[in-house]
Amino acid sequence: MRRILVTGGAGFIGSNFCRYLMRTYTDIEVVNLDALTYAGNPSNLDGMTGPYQFIHGNICDAGTVRRALMGVHAVVHFAAESHVDRSIQSTAEFVHTNVEGTRVLLESACAVGIDKFVHVSTDEVYGSLGEQGVFRETSPIEPNSPYSASKAASDLLARAYFKTYGLPVCITRSSNNYGPYQHPEKLIPKLITYAIEGRKLPIYGDGTNVRDWMHVLDHCRAIDCVLQRGTPGEIYNVGASNEQSNVDIAKQILACLGLDESLIEYVPDRPGHDWRYAIDASKIMQELGWRPRVDFHRGLAETVEWYVQHGLVG
Repeated sequence: MRRILVTGGAGFIGSNFCRYLMRTYTDIEVVNLDALTYAGNPSNLDGMTGPYQFIHGNICDAGTVRRALMGVHAVVHFAAESHVDRSIQSTAEFVHTNVEGTRVLLESACAVGIDKFVHVSTDEVYGSLGEQGVFRETSPIEPNSPYSASKAASDLLARAYFKTYGLPVCITRSSNNYGPYQHPEKLIPKLITYAIEGRKLPIYGDGTNVRDWMHVLDHCRAIDCVLQRGTPGEIYNVGASNEQSNVDIAKQILACLGLDESLIEYVPDRPGHDWRYAIDASKIMQELGWRPRVDFHRGLAETVEWYVQHGLVG
C-alpha cells in the first residue's frame, strides 16, 4: 500500500484531495499533516473512512515533519498561507510558512528519500495579464502581492531541490478554485454567504478583474495525474479556460439564489490587485491526458446549494 503525505489536508483544496484519494483508490494510505490554523477545519474531513491518519503539526517544525514522513512514498504539498488581503496586512506569516515551511519539508523529504514530491502552487506567481495572452509554464515569474511572492519563492526552492539534490519534484500552478469546503474569506463563498444573509456583496473596484475558474475536483484530478505520471523537474499549469469577471460571478450567484443585483456593492480596490489571469493548460492535457470535466455554471449552482445546506465553514 502506498503511503501519501498530504500537507494542509484540512484546508479547502487539501481536504477535497484527501477525500478524492480515499474515494478513488483502495491501495493508498493518506497521512494528513495540518497545523489547523484558522483556514484548516477538522470538520472538512468528517466521515473519512479507510486507511487515513491525521497529524496535528506545523510544516515549519522539522521534527514533526520527519515523523510524518515515516514510511511515506510521496508528498503532495498544499500547506500555505493563501489569502492575498491578509498578506498585504501582514507579510511575516506568509514568508515563514510558505518559504521556510516548504524548505523544511523539502529537506526532510530529501533526507528520508521519497518517490515523488508534488508542490502545489498558483498562477498568481506569474503576475497580471492585460486583455490578451495566457500564462504558460515558460512565462516569467512576476508576483505582485506578498502572498504570490512567497509562493514564487517556494516554487524556486522546489526547483532548486530537484536540480541540486535530485529530489523528484513536480510543480503545479493552478487557476482559481471553487467548490465545497472553501473558507468564506475567499471570493465565491464570501459572496454566497453574504447573499444568503441578505448582506451587500462587496466587489473590488469596478468588478472587471478576471480569473480563470476551475472546480476543485478538476484540480484534484490534475494533481493526481501529476502525482502518478508527472515528470520530475517539470511544471504543469492547471486551468479550465473559464474566464469570469468578479462582478459576473456575483451576478450568477445572485441569480442562483433568486436575488436582485442591487445587492452588489462596489468598494475601494485593494493595493496591487492583478487585473487578469488566464492559464494555458495544454501541457498537462497533452502529456498527462487530463481534462476539466465540471461545467462552470453547473458547478457554481451546486456550490451555491452546498453553502445553502451547510452554511459557513472555517
